[in-house]
Amino acid sequence: MQGVAGEGILIAAGGRAILLQLANPAIGHGVADHSNFAARPLDRLNGTLSFVYATVFGTADLAAAMAARVNHAHVPVHSTGTTPRYNAFTPELQLWVAATLYDSATHLHALIYGPLDEATADAVYLEYSRLGTSLQVPPELWPTDRVAFRQYWDEQLQLLRTDAVTRAVAHELLHSRPAPFWYRAALPLARLMTAGLLPPHVRVLFDLPWSEQHQRRFDRALHSIRFIYPRLPRALRHWPKNHYLRVLRKSHLRRSTASAPAPVL
Repeated sequence: MQGVAGEGILIAAGGRAILLQLANPAIGHGVADHSNFAARPLDRLNGTLSFVYATVFGTADLAAAMAARVNHAHVPVHSTGTTPRYNAFTPELQLWVAATLYDSATHLHALIYGPLDEATADAVYLEYSRLGTSLQVPPELWPTDRVAFRQYWDEQLQLLRTDAVTRAVAHELLHSRPAPFWYRAALPLARLMTAGLLPPHVRVLFDLPWSEQHQRRFDRALHSIRFIYPRLPRALRHWPKNHYLRVLRKSHLRRSTASAPAPVL
């Protein structure tokens, strides 16, 4: 699992995961009502990567601290005007969020490296379940195995819907203006990868343009990634994970030190 989740290229599947989350009406309206992540996309990216890396690679204390931070941030988040109504502590909706992270990461990994062997795929699935169960998803709610997950996934895909509100959030995310130059420069490729990785009917739900020309561009980009990325040194491929863990460990150490009682002399 850690060899899979630590690959930095999987960040490129983040747009797919977010749009799949937004296409759940309750989640989409919860985000629209209580989140400014589309206007501050790097905050959302940093928060998601910090949670994933802390949960998968961190110590128990670091993972628990990150889960507590996420729970605190989620307290005011809920949606209005949707059925079911969303709040960030709804287990079934948190399950969908975790499921999109798992499916998006493993989908892109398979496109680059090919299918995992059965034992590794099962281990990856088990580890990714912690992204949900470390928050509000009870273990019994997470599908028992990959076959059960695929059935759950296919059922949920048929329930996805968008409206003007959630499409506007997605558009703002994919065309973000208030962001550093390097981020804006990467957006055309990010839009191509996001649209190309989405299930076709979800692409239509968000009115994302797609044509034979788009498909050829996506295929060329994916071919280039397949050729170049696996040949990079592991230290470079895993740099995002190592960087986030260093930052989180320092932050956690400072918080622990600040809250610790003064030593007895």
